[in-house]
Parts: sequence; C-alpha cells; structure tokens
Amino acid sequence: MILVTGGTGLVGSHLLYKLTSEGKKVRAIYRRAHKLESAKHVFSYYSENWEALYNTIEWVEADITNIPRLQEAFIDITHVYHCAAFISFEPDKYRTLRKINIKGTANIVNLCISFKIEKLCYVSSIAAIGQTNNPEKLINETSSWNPEEDNSVYAITKYGAELEVWRGSQEGLDVVVVNPGIILGPGFWRGGGSGSLFKQIYNGLSFYTEGGSAYVDVYDVVDIMIRLMQSEIKNEGYILIAENLLFKDFNTKTAKALSVSKKQKRIKPWQLNVLWRLDWLKHKLFGKRRRLSKQLAKTITSVTKHDNSKIKSALDYKFTPLEVSIKKVSELFLKDLKD
Repeated sequence: MILVTGGTGLVGSHLLYKLTSEGKKVRAIYRRAHKLESAKHVFSYYSENWEALYNTIEWVEADITNIPRLQEAFIDITHVYHCAAFISFEPDKYRTLRKINIKGTANIVNLCISFKIEKLCYVSSIAAIGQTNNPEKLINETSSWNPEEDNSVYAITKYGAELEVWRGSQEGLDVVVVNPGIILGPGFWRGGGSGSLFKQIYNGLSFYTEGGSAYVDVYDVVDIMIRLMQSEIKNEGYILIAENLLFKDFNTKTAKALSVSKKQKRIKPWQLNVLWRLDWLKHKLFGKRRRLSKQLAKTITSVTKHDNSKIKSALDYKFTPLEVSIKKVSELFLKDLKD
C-alpha cells in the first residue's frame, strides 16, 4: 500500500489522481477536513468517473509533527511519497517552517526506517539547490549549497529537510528526491503558489521584476515521481524543470492565454529595496503580515537557470512545453471562474 503525505496540496492531489487511476491502493494524510474539497476538485478536472476514483483513497487525519497519529498511518505501507510542506518566505515564520519541513520530514524518515518502508520519494524544491556565481552557467544537482548566503527561510528549511532524507539513506532507506521548479497546475488559485499567479495576472497584474526562474507542469512532476519509485533508481536527486523563463515572459504568455492585457511596467531593484524595508517597518509597528522580505526581493530580481539533463537522461523523459502547460492551466482557471 502507498502512503501520500500532503494529499490535499497541488502535487499531492494530482499524485493521488494518477495513482488511483492506475489502480493503486492508496492511503493519504490530511490535516484539515475542508481541504479535502480541493483534492476532490482536482479529480473532477480529469475524469467523469472521478468520484469512484476518489473514494478508493483511505484518508487519515494526521499531522507530520504528530508521531502517534503518523504511526497509525504507516501500518501496512510499503512506499511513501512525502509531499507535505509549509511554504512561506516570511522570516517570522521560521520556527513553523523548521517544525514542519525539517522535524516533520525527520519523523517521516524515522517511521520509514522503523516500518521497513521499501522506498521513499521526497518532494523538495529548486530552492534547496545550490547557486552559481556565473549567471550563464546552468545550476545542476552538483551545485553546492552555501550556508553563508542570505538564503530565504523556506530554502533553508527545505535544504534541512533534504539532509534528513539523505540521513535516512545512510541508515538503509532507499530514497529518491525531486527538486521541482515553480509548479504549474490547476485548482489552487489562492495562497502563494503558482495558481495565485494566474489569478493575479487575470485581475490585471501590471508589473514585473527583472528576475527569472524555472517552471514545470504538475503532471510531469507526479509522472516522474511514480516512474522513479517504480524504477531501480535509488539514493539520487533530480531537478525537475521544463524551461527557464524570465518573469516578464511568463506574465506575457499567461496574459495571452487568459486573454487579458499584456501591458507591464518594470519594478526596478532599488524600488523593491525600498518596498521590503517599508514592509518590515509595517510589520514591526503594526504587526502586519510580511509580504516582501529582503531575501524574496533578491530572488525575484535574480535570473536563475537550472539544468534538467540528469532526469531527462535517467528516464528518457520529455517535459511538457511551458506554453502548453500555461494554456491548460489558464483554460481550467477560466472554467472555474465561470462555475
């Protein structure tokens, strides 16, 4: 039996759909009952028979920081997909990020070892991959992580979570780690994920920053995860990205797919430096939630380029072109808008 953590998130819900559509016996963890509706909605995109597939899932209410509840979820499990994570770039959320991303992952690894799990797949992020001083050089799996860099709190905790997974591999657990770029997929239009970008652009996002990043289709991510778990590959990590793209170009392509205005104004780095300082001041004086940190401002003005050749070679994989992904997600966004 397969266990999926984070089953109500973007990756987890799409993974559950693919696993159940292949007839796999699956148990999934959720934290809040209302989030189950999000997973159901994702299922409804892809099949008329989605309710029957969804109902084959054995749902367990548990938290990855709650070991007794987790132990119950691990009974009769052979393979684990660890998708659960807390995503935030707010510096004041560092303790929560550590608790969920690092300690929670340590709990999953320890239980995998205790229950003699055959294989663990951990969903990390390109944020946990090292950087390069040469902007023209592609970042790959061997790029070294520099703890002296001014890394975001999210990146620090995802890297720390990876260390727990690799520690598990040294203790005899077979693992694979995937490091996706910005994951494009439907159903989650609020919050800080890629879905909110589609909503913002539709509502008239009129600015862009100088930076750029790497993007990947959610269905490519789950397809690769399953193929890695079914393969003989173990104790390897893979960057999962389809294309590297400037934020301006992503906004333009998405605006076109959504049939909205493509006019954009560039926000200069010095303007962002002023804005993150004002954001910090508002937080200190009025307790306002942080929306722009120093590290996030740096990230969105930097151009990072990642190399996907390792996974393409390992699985002879062809990624979905970015324009196809953007078109597909945009169509589903517009459909949800009408419903």
